[in-house]
Amino acid sequence: MAEKTNAERFIDAFNNIDYSLRVRYGLNRSMGFSDVVRKCVSLNYVVRKYEDDLIDYSRLRNAIVHQGNKDFIIAEPHLRVVEHIEKINKLINTPPKCIDICRRDIVSVDASASMEKVIKLMASSKYSNLPVYKDNKIIGIANGQKILDALGSYLLSGGKSKTFLENVQIQDMLSKIQSIYYKIASTDLTMEEGLNEFHKNPKLLAILLTKSGGQDEQPLGIVTGADAIEMNKVIDTFN
Repeated sequence: MAEKTNAERFIDAFNNIDYSLRVRYGLNRSMGFSDVVRKCVSLNYVVRKYEDDLIDYSRLRNAIVHQGNKDFIIAEPHLRVVEHIEKINKLINTPPKCIDICRRDIVSVDASASMEKVIKLMASSKYSNLPVYKDNKIIGIANGQKILDALGSYLLSGGKSKTFLENVQIQDMLSKIQSIYYKIASTDLTMEEGLNEFHKNPKLLAILLTKSGGQDEQPLGIVTGADAIEMNKVIDTFN
């Protein structure tokens, strides 16, 4: 079998991206590719990252294919362009997963744990986001900054630090650490999806990964905003 030309490789990758985005997000077949890209900018981190490139590639696709006929190629794209669109195609269709880079040594606490115990556990583990479980079901995320804020408010209202540390349980705090601050997802969560979650919700502290995304499943990994830097590096160097 003859090796594919640069143009054939480019068109294959372009068509795969076009098809995948339309199917994944239920977009009309009559919509132009540039409009598909603009529509997906808010839905897909990879598309948002490479929006300008994809729109440029739409114009290039029209330039190298005569009147939409794939068999009538009138130009050959540069190899660097071909490799870049193939990379974008892989990121959209076979993306890396969050579980590959996230922390897996999960430190969790029981809902009845005192604030003193939670703070000590954070200090010893060096982790500021700890899943909170009650009857083997996650009910929230303990966050160091939120705990500090709560302690400050407690002291300003006349409360004693000793009372806060010894008598307040972490489950009492979870009304302040609402579900908008954490999310549960399956281990199939891709880096693109993870980055998109943090982009959509600036208040998101952590994404807890379980086998199928269930609250009553054991945590297998945790992704925090700090992991966004590493995920971006993986996407930048992905091939």
